[in-house]
Formats: sequence, C-alpha cells, structure tokens
Amino acid sequence: MSRYVIGIDLGTTNVAVAYLDQQAEVPEPQLFQIPQVSNSGEVGTADTLPSFLYLPNEGQFAQGSLDLPWATERSFCCGQHARKLGAMSPTQVVSSAKSWLCAGNVDRLADILPWDREESQLKISPVESAKRLLGHLRDAWNQTMDSEDRFEFQEIILTVPASFDAVARDLTVMAAEEAGLSVTLVEEPQAAFYAWLHEHGENWRDEIEAGQQILVCDIGGGTTDFSLIQVTNEDGNLGLERIAVGNHILLGGDNLDLALAYSVAAKLQRERNMKLDARQLAGLTHACREAKEELLRDGATEPQTLTVLGRGSSLIGGTISVQVTPEEAQGILLDGFFPACAVDAEPAQARRAGLRSFGLQYASDPAMTRHLAAFVSRNSGEDCASPAAVLFNGGVSKAPAIRARLLDVLSDWHGAEVTQLAGTHPDLAVAYGACWYGNVRRGNAIRIRAGSARSYYVGIESTMPAIPGYEPPMEGLCVIPFGLEEGTELDIPSQGLGVFVGASSEFRFFASADRQEDPAGSTIPNITDMAGITELPSLSTHLNVDEGDGAGSLIPVNLHAELSEIGTLALWCTESGGERRWRLRYELREGRAPLAESAESHE
Repeated sequence: MSRYVIGIDLGTTNVAVAYLDQQAEVPEPQLFQIPQVSNSGEVGTADTLPSFLYLPNEGQFAQGSLDLPWATERSFCCGQHARKLGAMSPTQVVSSAKSWLCAGNVDRLADILPWDREESQLKISPVESAKRLLGHLRDAWNQTMDSEDRFEFQEIILTVPASFDAVARDLTVMAAEEAGLSVTLVEEPQAAFYAWLHEHGENWRDEIEAGQQILVCDIGGGTTDFSLIQVTNEDGNLGLERIAVGNHILLGGDNLDLALAYSVAAKLQRERNMKLDARQLAGLTHACREAKEELLRDGATEPQTLTVLGRGSSLIGGTISVQVTPEEAQGILLDGFFPACAVDAEPAQARRAGLRSFGLQYASDPAMTRHLAAFVSRNSGEDCASPAAVLFNGGVSKAPAIRARLLDVLSDWHGAEVTQLAGTHPDLAVAYGACWYGNVRRGNAIRIRAGSARSYYVGIESTMPAIPGYEPPMEGLCVIPFGLEEGTELDIPSQGLGVFVGASSEFRFFASADRQEDPAGSTIPNITDMAGITELPSLSTHLNVDEGDGAGSLIPVNLHAELSEIGTLALWCTESGGERRWRLRYELREGRAPLAESAESHE
C-alpha cells in the first residue's frame, strides 16, 4: 500500500490537490501547495493551480521565462501566469479543458485547442490539455516531496463531474494514463460530501435524518453540477445513497464575472461615452472577478473601484476608473442568475440562429435556479419530495448573498426551511473529500452507495424488407441499468441476437439520465427518436473471424455487460452454444482500433 492517498480536483477553472499520509499517527487530509509560474521568470506556490494552459508563439518570450525547477526551456505554461496571459491574448490560452472532454460535438482526441487559434500547429487536444495539467502536478509533487514517495506510485483519487458519461470518464482516465498515473474516479459532489462527513466525524448523524434528500449544489467557475443523496435507514443505522445527478451545465462564476463586466462597460459608454475594446474588456472582467466577493459579502455597503488600462502607452494617467455599488452588483448577479421561480420552472430555450460556430455547448439560460428547478422536479419521485438539506460547494457559493437566495428558493419549494450543511471550504472541499474517499475505500469510514448515473443502451437494428429512402428502425437494448454498482457484471436477457464477424461493422450506444426504471434486457423501440436519450459516439470495428466462418458471417450471441470500478462500459458477445467471445469495450483510443477484440486475442 502506498504511503499517501492523493485527491485531485481537476476543476474547470482551478485544480486543487490534497493528500493523506498513512504513516501519520492520526491521518488527516492536508493541502498540497502547488508550485507554478506566477509571473515571467518567477515561481511561487498557491493553494490551487488555475486550469489554464498558455501556448505562446515561437520566440514570444525570453528564454527561461516560463521555466520551472523541474523543466527548463519550457514551451508552455500553466497556472497563474497562464491565466494572466490569457486575459490579454485569449486565442493563445486553453481553458475549460475538462468541459471539452465531454463535448460530444467535436473530436476530443484531435488538436483543436485553443479553439479560436489560427495556427493549427500550435494547438493541442482536450486530452493532451488534461494530461499536461496532471503532469504538472506529478512533477511538482516529485520536486517538493520525499523522492522515495513519487506521485505516480501513490493511490490517486481523481474527481470528475457527476454529469460525465462513460466516454468523458474514459477520456479522463486516458489523460491520466498518458501522464503516467493510475487513478480511481469519484464524482465531485460525492467528494464534497465526503469532506463534510470527515469534518463532522461521528456527529454527522446529528445533522440529518432518515428519509431526507440532500442536494449537493456545486457551482464552480465554469460549470454547475447537482446531485441528490438519499439518507436511508438500514436496520436502525443511517446510510447514504446517491440517487440522481444533473446534466453538465456550462454555467458558473465566469458567467457572473462577464455579466458584471458587460454591465460596467455599458455604464461607461452610457455615462462617459467610452467604448471599451476587447483588451480592456478582458482586463475589466479580471477586475470584476476580484471585486465580486467583496460586493456580495454580508453587510457590504462600500462601492468597489474598478480600474481599466487606457488605450494609450502611458500608464500614468492613462487608466479608467469606475465604481460599482453592492446594490448594483446584487441586482445584476442575484436577479440575473438566481431569480425566484416555481419548482416546475424550466430553463428558457434561446432561439438558435441558422448558422453558428462549433464549440462548447454553453447554457442558453443564465438562471441557475431554473436549471435547479428542472433537476429537482425530474427527480422528486411520486411523493414530490424536494431536498430538505443542501450542501453548497464551489467558489460561487462562498458569497453569502447567493447562498441566502438559493436557500430561500429551496425553502419555498420544500414548504419548510431547508437546512444548510456547513463546515467545508467551497474551493477545496472536493480535493479534501477525494483523498478522504481513499480512506473510505479501506473500510475506515461510511461509504456513499452509488452506481451508474445513467442507463446505457446498445442499438439493435431491426430486420425488415428494404424500402427506398427508409432506414430500418433502431431498437435500444438496455445493457447497464441506472444505479448499477461499479464493478458489477451481469448477463443481459435477450434472444435472437447475432453479431457480424470478419467484416467492418458499427455499434451504436445510447445513454439516458432520465430513464431510471429500465431493467437490463428491456428494449426501447425507435430509440433514435426518443426524448431524453443521448447518442454516444459509435464504435466502428472489425471482429476477428475463424477460418471456418466467411467474411460477414452472422454469429448468434448472448450479451454480458460489465461496469468497471471507474465507470467504463464493456460488453461481451458470447457465441451461443460455443466458446468464442468478443469484447466491445466502450473507450476511445487513437486510431479507433482495435475497439473490439475476440477474447482469445485480448487475453
């Protein structure tokens, strides 16, 4: 067993690392101070590593200005300095790499980032972006800690959004493997709740009671993530089960910063006839990020002065200053992003233009309360229960005014005061909870039961006479039911299935977070037309064939599914009445093949 358990919060806007020393007399999670380039030619440490990668043009910086103690002649930088540089040159910085990992509308293995950059030779893939951030953590640890306890040899718990599907999880694991790391995944809201459990020790049972639903509301810099945890009664003892997760919502603190910046820019144009250019607006957004917490704190009355550089070359006298009052900020941010609404409200769907650019699928409705209402309504069950308690997480929830507004809205839905579970650090709880989860896996603390956050289906092509211009309907066969525990295998009840061997074929997979009652082996007719179903990237492969079978032979098979401990899906096709097996492992790899192999060639 390794000496350390390391928890990594690979956040959309910030990365945090905590660790647990198993050799300590009383093992307690500790925060790892992350070395990084803070300014050109300067290296410092900080609680977090901003999730930004800056990719400069050749010769843009003096030699050595991006170097780290373990890396000389560095051609990129990540962290604090990368974020600062990116504010001035946004087409040279990679941000939101984690969200790109679940962007199904792009090739996540291709060199596509920074998205708006024209020089294709200076782009990297989303997987490479995550790999470089994890590699930075590895090298920073190995430079700082005892050389005998290298980062790559420790037990590493890596967090992912609860909303990540099997593909995004696998890509995350791929990035870790390419950084030389073997990881275990845990969902971020669960990690935050583990931090709360550790903080309260044995007293956590005094804070909640059986039958309650607990909302974990995680609003970070770039994303919003919801999870529901049910408090159960197990033979007189309290238990915990994660029962629902929300969609991956690209909406967070960055949106608040932009909204405040655009409002201030409009104020300057209205009152002083000043129109800011892109560089000035980027600087103003950074200033708004710094001032936001002060403007939203309890009892705030003093205005904050924001300063923007002028367009001229002179720094003295070439700045623009503008004041923002707490009343202005709260009106813009609270009413714009957290308006009161009914529990049956739905996020507004913006009218889409006929042509639009590819990229991340940002939320069209900025009202987080409406996204929350849709999540609560979808998962309230027959008794229409709503959460009785809430655990806030993420940097946005540090603002008391935002927490108070959300508590008011939740209490209105619940018909009684909703309890706030306090006691964790919103910016760091996920990292602390991740390393504590390693202790939980050893059987030293209560474990939150959780399983697959989605139901998964494989497409079955119907047999029917050929009709010009009409494709045979696709039936969906459930192979992983909602809630199936990780590390579980099961036979799929099905009849009359056959698999083509000796020829190229395509396997289509689908997922749904809404259909939670479909058992393994159940079917959905016309699954491609069904609401609440998402099609995953298909697998194109060539199954091995024996000499006795001709190319394109149809072999009758039975199906056997496996959900790994890290949430990846494997599907076995076993020859009916025979011994041959073929594995369809749903994961993306460079070259896309072999994605399905016979058991003999695999083993």
